[in-house]
Amino acid sequence: MKKFLITVVLLKVTLLAAFLMFFVPTAELSLLDSGSSISPTPHSNVSINRATSDPYTGNLAIFEEPERENNLQISRVMDILKISSGKTVADIGAGSGWFTVRAAKRAGEKGKVYAVEINQGYIDHITTRAKTENLANIKTILGKPNDPLLPKQSVDAVLILKTYHEIAEPIRFMKNLRAGLRKTALVGIIDRNGDGADHGLDKEKVIEEAMLSGFKLKEEFDFVKADGMDYFLVFELK
Repeated sequence: MKKFLITVVLLKVTLLAAFLMFFVPTAELSLLDSGSSISPTPHSNVSINRATSDPYTGNLAIFEEPERENNLQISRVMDILKISSGKTVADIGAGSGWFTVRAAKRAGEKGKVYAVEINQGYIDHITTRAKTENLANIKTILGKPNDPLLPKQSVDAVLILKTYHEIAEPIRFMKNLRAGLRKTALVGIIDRNGDGADHGLDKEKVIEEAMLSGFKLKEEFDFVKADGMDYFLVFELK
């Protein structure tokens, strides 16, 4: 009797093994044997479904209006971004270098400011301005529309001032920006509400795209410009 039961059990085990070998795909068996698990590939979306504005290419004098410093409260902006002596800063869409020179004075001789532009004429202007104002800690970078080309893990603070709405590939750009940031870096975006095509972009859209790029919102402010149109968002790495 015992021999008969043992024979039946062995037969069932043999049939079960044959069933598994026949019906379980080879790839899944190899994963089971190795102890691995099947995980989906993360989706990486770099496209947007909205308009963008053409980058400004006009006279740089508009960035140098005397009231601009008070309107934007730029010293308070730098305090929030923790820009101080010895820090490395990136001015994205630097234009005339208006913010670049102010950040350079705040960072001091031990600090550094990267003035990033895609317009070679503006790069030349900032280079001349840095020499004229004796600010040797300013370094210019001719970036790409989808990449600021910052040195890897070099930057403590970034300001994208009235430029984000001009970035044609914002998610790709922000992902490439991450490579140049230190772990504790802060990224500030000052812009105005709009639809993307009118030299502005609603802050909700900026926050959404930044989150898709690997950032999280740290703080937001509305003190920049009294008309209430401008906002100041501060992001950090996730």
